[in-house]
Amino acid sequence: MNHDSPLPPLSPRPLHHLAAGPRRVLTTARLRSHGVSVAETDDQCRPGGPWQQLLPGVVLLHPGPPTSEERLHAALLYTARERSARVPVQPGPADSTAPHYEDAMITGPAALTLYGFSSAPPLASLETLDVLVPRLRRLRSTGCVRIVRTPVLPAPERVAGVPVAPVPRALADAVAGLDDAGTVRRLLMEAVVGGHCDATALVRELTAAKLLGRPHVVRAVNSLMAAGRAHAEDGLYRMVRAYGLPDPLWNVDLRLPGGPHLGGLDAYWPEQAVALDLDPRALRQENRRENLPDDDILRSEYARKREHLERLGITVVRVTPRGLRDAAEQQAAVIRTALMAADDRDPAAYVVVLPR
Repeated sequence: MNHDSPLPPLSPRPLHHLAAGPRRVLTTARLRSHGVSVAETDDQCRPGGPWQQLLPGVVLLHPGPPTSEERLHAALLYTARERSARVPVQPGPADSTAPHYEDAMITGPAALTLYGFSSAPPLASLETLDVLVPRLRRLRSTGCVRIVRTPVLPAPERVAGVPVAPVPRALADAVAGLDDAGTVRRLLMEAVVGGHCDATALVRELTAAKLLGRPHVVRAVNSLMAAGRAHAEDGLYRMVRAYGLPDPLWNVDLRLPGGPHLGGLDAYWPEQAVALDLDPRALRQENRRENLPDDDILRSEYARKREHLERLGITVVRVTPRGLRDAAEQQAAVIRTALMAADDRDPAAYVVVLPR
């Protein structure tokens, strides 16, 4: 276990002032910096005493059950290297500065609850809190804390005053402990359809966690892909209507007359020879060998299709689900520019347009 780094001694304060402060969870090292000896801490934490030890080296400064917020901070105090402003304590509430935790962040179901997932359980119902730490940290799971290790710690988000793993990583850690396909499917769908993260980032984390070998996870991902495409296509329809673009032909296949298949498109304006394609890397489909193709394969396939169409004089505009969600006006402006530029280009080759 890694306790707080040594702190300069602070002026001793009455124990009731510590317990009355806004942070009612402190490490034994922090208590020592306030002049509270180990013996005093042990005495306060005796059975029936005013304090209690929540985790090794972490003390709750009241006798009742910890709140969900106190449990979160206790888990981080146990696992993290705390870095706080080292200033003398003045009369008034103790430790009024917000804590900053290093090398640890909340992940798994608790993180999803903090992000506001309706499919995630309430914090109070969680018996354990998952905490993500670097692989080489010498920590063990204990009490309400389950240690989750990673070779590279991601940059955390700060939610409700605590560091939280990014949504894709938190989801992967939550899914790793779930066997129910329905729960997994609801979480993945809420993540993407609710705008918490992109399908690409989510699938990448599931792949890295080696979860795509589990049949119930694969089924949930397949449902997610289908729902993700439908949601993205709905975003396309809304963008075209909202920004007054001409109606295209939706979901078509292009072929050369009597020739090969040129590829499927989400929208096509035949008079201007402008094609619109959702980024295939954001709408992955199941792959026979590896479950899902990697980005290099998808990028290569997309590049080949685009180059072929552009050699025929067809302008290809690529859009992403995130772009439709966060920057629909900019996406519409790009399409409008491509449509307006059609008169300045050489006529495109004749192609056959078929429903997809």
